[in-house]
Amino acid sequence: MFPRSLKRPPDRSCFVFGARGTGKSTLLRERLAPSITRTYNLLEADTEDRLTRDPRSFEREILALPPEIRHVVVDEIQKVPRLLEAVHNLIETHRVPQQFVMTGSSARKLKSGGANLLAGSASLRHLFPLTSRELETAFDLDQALRFGSLPQAWNYAKAEDRNDYLRAYAHAYLREEIRAEQVVRNLEPFRRFLEVAAQGSGKILNHARIARDVGSDPKTIQAWYCVLEDTFLGFHVDAFDSSVRKQLRQAPKFYLFDLGATRAMAHLLNVPPTPGSSYYGELFEQLVVCELRARNAYEQLDWRFSYLRTKAGLEVDLVIQRPGRPLALVEIKSTSEVRGDHVAALSTFQKDFPGADFFVLSRDPNPKRFGSIRALPWETGIAEL
Repeated sequence: MFPRSLKRPPDRSCFVFGARGTGKSTLLRERLAPSITRTYNLLEADTEDRLTRDPRSFEREILALPPEIRHVVVDEIQKVPRLLEAVHNLIETHRVPQQFVMTGSSARKLKSGGANLLAGSASLRHLFPLTSRELETAFDLDQALRFGSLPQAWNYAKAEDRNDYLRAYAHAYLREEIRAEQVVRNLEPFRRFLEVAAQGSGKILNHARIARDVGSDPKTIQAWYCVLEDTFLGFHVDAFDSSVRKQLRQAPKFYLFDLGATRAMAHLLNVPPTPGSSYYGELFEQLVVCELRARNAYEQLDWRFSYLRTKAGLEVDLVIQRPGRPLALVEIKSTSEVRGDHVAALSTFQKDFPGADFFVLSRDPNPKRFGSIRALPWETGIAEL
């Protein structure tokens, strides 16, 4: 079992959101002693059915709990969104002594009818696939690029078992998240969209082109990307501009949350990433971006991520706004040896961002300097950032 970096607030109720398979339930079982915890698992059909028919019974049961019960876990709370009203009432009106920990793999129904996520009465946390720091000595870059970092994928020793799990994961996402929530009436176009979205992970979105590829319309494609975001399968990275208005006019990038899931949904599990190929570079960039995103959330750094692209086509992979610290411009290169030509594009932005920090993160094990640009091994670079 790998130690997880997520820190649950010690004295407040909280939500723990994350995609299916990231280990939310396992984490809570490890950290909350069963003797002082009451758990409601809404993936159990009987429990979901009972609380859907009579949400008030939940309140009555919590009010009747013995004093030694300190925590109440509600697993997959999006299954019965009305329970949020009961939780809110228990916290604000009855002032119950128990802390509530509510997990969810989708925020769609909660957004539409969930008392504004308890109106600030509960903290918000996110759990991600395993990071390199959590895997520690077990981490292997080639394995991470090929199979991703979902905990279950690392429990298998054989490549074929990992691939089987990832294919099943992709099918389960369609069946359990999309069909169960009835957010997409016809699964077949969405299935094609999911493949296109996976193949384009980390690239600038062009909704019109994707709509043509899928056989849909741009507005539907935009809505489907919102579905991916609401079910924690991916996230947008906006274009950077000092003007928020200009920023909103430029198309964002979209990254899926895990490389193994990305490769499964793109039907590319049988295509091994080869160092030096463009595909390897795309996967390496996605891995670093996902690692930085997880680190930002776990350590509550409040960073804001964007990318920068000029009309001439010069691009910076990440622009990171760090409160109280200089702006950071980051290029991600999968090369094993950083040379001067790898920093040429980044160096052109130095005069436009005086005082900013400039980084190149790569597989090169040797730290280097190119003027004010620091080229660092990617894990060292993340720590430096």
